[in-house]
Amino acid sequence: MLNGISESGSDVVGSFISQLQALQNRVKELEAENSKLSSQISKCCCHKTEEMQNGSDVESFKQGVESQRKNTGGYYLKIMTHHSKRYVALKVMYFGQRFYGFASEAQMDPTVESEIFNALEKTRLLVGDKKESQYSRCGRTDKGVSSVGQVIALFLRSNLKETDQNHKITGELFPEARIEGEIDYVRVLNRVLPSDIRTLGWSPVSIDFSARFSCLAREYKYFFWRGNLNLSAMENAGKKFLGEHDFRNFCKMDAANVHNYRRRITQFEISSSNMSFEGGQLCAIKVKGSAFLWHQVRCMVAVLFMIGQGLESVDVIDILLDIEKTPRKPQYAMAPETPLILQSCEFEDVKFICSSDSGQALRIHLENEGRAYQLQSAIFQEAALSCLPLAKDQSLLNDGTIKKVTSHIPLLSRPTEPSYEERRAKLNSRR
Repeated sequence: MLNGISESGSDVVGSFISQLQALQNRVKELEAENSKLSSQISKCCCHKTEEMQNGSDVESFKQGVESQRKNTGGYYLKIMTHHSKRYVALKVMYFGQRFYGFASEAQMDPTVESEIFNALEKTRLLVGDKKESQYSRCGRTDKGVSSVGQVIALFLRSNLKETDQNHKITGELFPEARIEGEIDYVRVLNRVLPSDIRTLGWSPVSIDFSARFSCLAREYKYFFWRGNLNLSAMENAGKKFLGEHDFRNFCKMDAANVHNYRRRITQFEISSSNMSFEGGQLCAIKVKGSAFLWHQVRCMVAVLFMIGQGLESVDVIDILLDIEKTPRKPQYAMAPETPLILQSCEFEDVKFICSSDSGQALRIHLENEGRAYQLQSAIFQEAALSCLPLAKDQSLLNDGTIKKVTSHIPLLSRPTEPSYEERRAKLNSRR
């Protein structure tokens, strides 16, 4: 009996020892796997992850992310720094009616820029925040203004890989000439962008390219209904803008930041389109120049409308451009923002690319959007036919709005805004 008990106890102990050895072997296997995974993580190029693995302050990282959110218009950026990258220019169109302008610095949503960066985040094309990605934009259109030719530039993730002499992937950027096998940026972005924003094309550019400072010329169009406007007088007046002038009386002055108000206009013309409504002809003013001041085009158009209505003479343009005679801008309302579009931005040796499939999908989308707006127009037309007759003290003006008839006060007889010198003196007194 005693021998039986002894043998049974020995078997139990042996079983425990066997299980213990098995567990120890399993621990060694897990430690080896853990070491392998840790090694892979340590090689990861995502610098934020590396810092946290090496014991960096997690709270500091959180603060950095929050700072990034504030610096990028309120949205977080998913940085793909472990991918190869290339510097790219994107040509963008947008219907500006629902946006608080293009730029996101105003901290008001939505903006076109914030929607674009949201799309870049969703598609994981970003390789850094705005500063790290060397982001630039050509134009900074205001609330309600549209564009069919806005251009931005930044580093984006690339499918192509650079290799060193040992044929190892470097993950760095590569020459801008290579496009075969690259990401179809137009297709990828347009799949996630809202319906009123579209990427029209992309182009590889050199790293010293700036969408703002490399731009040779910008062209704007302003649409309007002809009505009873005198187009000949408007065109004669508009030709006076050609050349280099001081446009401080045709802009919203920013004396704190802008000190040179001379701009060069290289082209001005008024043309008719093939669109009409209730017998009214749709026309467009085209203005081209190297650069423009804040609200410059809308102020120019506002004065041209006064001339077209016979309320001001053509010579008023010369008087307002003469800063010696007219150092202070007369108070007048600028033209509405909705009919204004940034038509194009010109650059040297930049050719935008759009694949045939992406181009076809883009055209179908824009045609469908156009049909949708035409349907809305038909509804408004039916509503207009159902309206009561106008009262005798009202009139339908050339811009399509209904207002009470008021007497026009000549521009040169109106109260004026402070001059640039007066604004600067006020700013200096505050300091």
